[in-house]
Amino acid sequence: MAFGQSCYSCPSKDHNKTCKTLNTIFREEFLMELLSAILGDLVSRSITFMIDRYFKQTSVDDDLRRLHHLLLRIRTVVEEAEQRHLTNHGMIRQIELLREQMFRGYCILDVFRFRDEEDKVRPPFALSKFNRAKRIRLSDSSNSSDNSPIRARSMDDLHQTVSSLERIMGDTKESVVFLMSYPPIYRQPYSMHLYLDRCMFSRHMERENAISFLLQTGPPAAEIVQVLPVFGPALVGKSTFVEHICSDQRVREHFPLILYYSGDDLTDEKVATFRENCQTMHRNDAMDGRFLLVIELLGDVDDRTLKKVYSSFRNRKHMTREMKVIITSRSEKIVRLGTTQALRLKFLPFEAYWYLFKVLAFGSTDPEEHPKLASMAMEIAEVLRDCFLCAHIGGALLKANFSAQFWSRILAFAREYRNECNSLVSCGCQENVSGTGDHPQLGWAIVKPKPAKYFLLRDSYQKAPAQDDGSKITLVDLLLGRVRRRGKFEVLVWKSRIPPYYSYISNCVM
Repeated sequence: MAFGQSCYSCPSKDHNKTCKTLNTIFREEFLMELLSAILGDLVSRSITFMIDRYFKQTSVDDDLRRLHHLLLRIRTVVEEAEQRHLTNHGMIRQIELLREQMFRGYCILDVFRFRDEEDKVRPPFALSKFNRAKRIRLSDSSNSSDNSPIRARSMDDLHQTVSSLERIMGDTKESVVFLMSYPPIYRQPYSMHLYLDRCMFSRHMERENAISFLLQTGPPAAEIVQVLPVFGPALVGKSTFVEHICSDQRVREHFPLILYYSGDDLTDEKVATFRENCQTMHRNDAMDGRFLLVIELLGDVDDRTLKKVYSSFRNRKHMTREMKVIITSRSEKIVRLGTTQALRLKFLPFEAYWYLFKVLAFGSTDPEEHPKLASMAMEIAEVLRDCFLCAHIGGALLKANFSAQFWSRILAFAREYRNECNSLVSCGCQENVSGTGDHPQLGWAIVKPKPAKYFLLRDSYQKAPAQDDGSKITLVDLLLGRVRRRGKFEVLVWKSRIPPYYSYISNCVM
């Protein structure tokens, strides 16, 4: 008999009533059994889920502890290598790979420690401060065309990174022994934030490749001028890169004379006066016919004009033994001018950029003591998108006020205007900052929730130390609301603390 049906075949009304009662009892028993089965399954699934979660969390904590210890060992090796004169290219390459993995490892560690720190809800089986078992976002350096420098990754990346670093450390044991055989570079002990603020960050492999090219000697009667092209976008650090190469003691001992020329192009340059427009970067008394010429351009250069420039130096007395040239430009077309493989300078991948930005923002302060600030700093670094100039400006702003409210305003400012072409967080790294273009940027003091007044920056350009006429109002002063004047005036956007010590200036309208 189906549930809910009356027994119409029964002749008695009492019997029909009894059948209905039995149907009701059967229905209730069936529902109770069904509910009991559902609750049992849910309880079983919940217990299984909690057990799995406990073991997964335990595994995450173990991986984070292992990662932390591995990074301490790797950092020791990298810092030791940075204090030694390395000449073997295989060793240099190994240290460079180790450095890249160190940046990646620290980024993963910080993501688990600092991401979403404002969410104070901890898992039930949290065992330690490393308990950040969430999905993480890391950069894919192989996909440089992606608009976002970060992309989602799972916790499997943590385990894979730990396993990879363990294999790398196992493979570098012999290299560490060889490393100790290289002569040390004697210098004073340093704090990391002071060192990174006054050195060329990264570029170690490119630097050694360029120096190796310059120190190679050819036949005495060689007529071919050897040229190294270096290209990359604006503000990627081409001038700093070349300056550090030319300041290297090995290069200065090899070339008694180093000349430097800077301009938009060589179209309007006369060969007869080219030498007069060059600056002397280095000169000693041992003029033996070897010299280095550095040419910094914005665009391309005419081959015929360049050959005439080379010939003019060849025809001069005591300049026929060896001539090498470094040409830098934003245009990739200069690759055709090289007699060796060109060097392409790129912006840093996010892992390396975050390592630099964290040091600039916190200075000597330990980020682990301010996890909420570190979480916001990581998001700000994502917005700034690999720009050295923005890293220094943003780091100076954050370091000026260790207040969560202040840092949150900077983060909100960056988030809101990250895609605006005229905002200060879009500093125009891909744009021309030498004065040939006009890319106005809008800004205001961020110390208050609502801006009291706005300012506009335009006509940006850079000055060499000899051209700098003293102190100016800084961009940090404007953003912190320290400037009361109105009208037009010049603003010091940023002054580099490493050679060539360029000052980046903009005209401001308040």
